[in-house]
Amino acid sequence: MWGLVLGVYEKQSDNDGIHLTEAAAAFDRSISGKLSEMLSISGPPLKKGKSRIFYGLHQDFPSAVVVGLGKSGTCVCGKENWNNCKENIRAAVSVGCRQLQDLEVAHVEVDPCGDGQSAAEGAVLGLFEYDELKTKKKVRVTTQPYGSVDSAAWQKGVLYGDGQNLARQLMEAPANHITPTVFANSIEQKLSPFAHKVAVHKRPQSWIESEQMGAFLSVSKGSEEPPIFLELHYKGSLDSAQPPLVLVGKGITFDSGGISLKPSSGMDAMRADMGGAATVCSAIVTAAALKLPINIIGLAPLCENMPSGKANKPGDVVRAKNGKTIQIDNTDAEGRLILADALCYAHSFKPRAIINAATLTGAIDVALGSAAAGVFTNSDWLWERLHKASIVTGDRVWRMPLFQHYTKQITESALADLNNIGKYSRSGGACTAAAFLREFVTADHWAHLDIAGVMTNKDEVPYLRKGMSGRPTRTLVEFAAGLASEP
Repeated sequence: MWGLVLGVYEKQSDNDGIHLTEAAAAFDRSISGKLSEMLSISGPPLKKGKSRIFYGLHQDFPSAVVVGLGKSGTCVCGKENWNNCKENIRAAVSVGCRQLQDLEVAHVEVDPCGDGQSAAEGAVLGLFEYDELKTKKKVRVTTQPYGSVDSAAWQKGVLYGDGQNLARQLMEAPANHITPTVFANSIEQKLSPFAHKVAVHKRPQSWIESEQMGAFLSVSKGSEEPPIFLELHYKGSLDSAQPPLVLVGKGITFDSGGISLKPSSGMDAMRADMGGAATVCSAIVTAAALKLPINIIGLAPLCENMPSGKANKPGDVVRAKNGKTIQIDNTDAEGRLILADALCYAHSFKPRAIINAATLTGAIDVALGSAAAGVFTNSDWLWERLHKASIVTGDRVWRMPLFQHYTKQITESALADLNNIGKYSRSGGACTAAAFLREFVTADHWAHLDIAGVMTNKDEVPYLRKGMSGRPTRTLVEFAAGLASEP
């Protein structure tokens, strides 16, 4: 059974007629104006994000959903820091596709609404649901564009959506299913079609020890699961000597907090504490699928943070790869420990830029909620490009301060060079965490994305169902694509 999703714009004024998209207008003509007639007699004009379903209008499409796209016209909104038109298309298409999925329609043709990429993203993201471990599953829906369409734009949107969905799948899966080893194997498998351009190194504990990554090892030693340092090399540029973009992702596949144990309420969500690694690795899978002409290296320190007789204890001092000593006053501030060693290692590739992503602090959620990922960076050049990418994807970023004010709070330690929590632990937690990471960075262009606030979606992003969000995968991909197109 086939279904159809078509778009309609809001009227600019009361005197206007029904304003259908190009594809919807063509469909309307093919059925002698029956669609616009039904729209005008079936209720008030459709508002943005609302939908109406019609049956039997066309023999090829027993059910057709018309979705509201809001007003046509100006798109990029300076106040909202995103492209309204693109966001409206993503939201509307996802509503229509889900409605047809609920009717168990297995094949859906989608109106590109003048932007095939955004329509495809809305369809692919909107239909995703993690039900792999359930006996009763939702109907699997295949989507394709309706009418004359720029197929390259549609396909690009599918790849962007698939990339974010890969991150969602990894984040949503239970921690006993996605261990460090399984995570690394999953990414290796996803990259296998691009083996001619991608090298995958799953570094074992012996390698981590030989690299003197004492901070990373101090976290992993509390768990029975062996750590893996996952290293991905995507060679997309024709110039193999082109300095790479290095992406680093926090890969804590389960975070109990360690000896500084978290409260049990909501602890199950900590299966997604590898969101940084999931988004970074998914972005590289997507870059390879898009054949982006850029060299990218992905680094993901993968382990669990568990309490045991071997685990870090509050007050322990460990030595990071760059020789700095760290007093661990809170074992639940473990993400910054594993990232410290990964950031040191990142510099060995003489990168064009380093971006790390991590579900690092609850404090960023308090500050920004789920509206945007917090960006802490030492580079205006990098910030401008990240921000520009996020306007296109609608998966926003917001710049946060990296003042010396915060550095002082983590460098005044009783026993070591650094303390893994700020001196005033309740104040500016996201900022002191970023200041801690900066102690392991000498590169001119580095950005830290704290993505803890955007880790889950309740109902804030209308085209994502409730659950782990996979954000900001598309923004990382769009950033890499922008960087690839620069001379």
